[in-house]
Amino acid sequence: MPKRSAGLLLWRRTASGIQVLIGHPGGPFFKKKDAGIWSIPKGEYELTEEPIEAAKREFAEETGAAPPEGPYLPLGEITQRSGKIVVAWAVRADFDPAKLSSNLTQQGWPEVDRVEWVSIEKARERLIPGQAEFLDRLLLHVEVTDV
Repeated sequence: MPKRSAGLLLWRRTASGIQVLIGHPGGPFFKKKDAGIWSIPKGEYELTEEPIEAAKREFAEETGAAPPEGPYLPLGEITQRSGKIVVAWAVRADFDPAKLSSNLTQQGWPEVDRVEWVSIEKARERLIPGQAEFLDRLLLHVEVTDV
């Protein structure tokens, strides 16, 4: 059975357009890597857990901040090349990257070593390839509803 993850895609509207919050994985293997390894704040969950609750928990663990209030826009599921299934929700919110306080891995480095607000175009370059679909789904909603 494939692993399953749940996450939150924070977004905001700025004078230069829509921006999303993405995270860079911590640890020495990822230190000098950029393109194709960033992710939305997310993490694995058991099938007995509600995915939205797992997404909120993982956001708190990876950022050190309480999850935003919502409303949460379901973005559905994607399957990454690894076979992992990721389900996500978009939420319009703000977060100060300087306040990042990620949990630590078993090896002692932060699970997420930095987060950044980036344009949709920059997010497409940096995100794990399968997660770019979440950007398309977010844009469909934002363009249709102009939230």
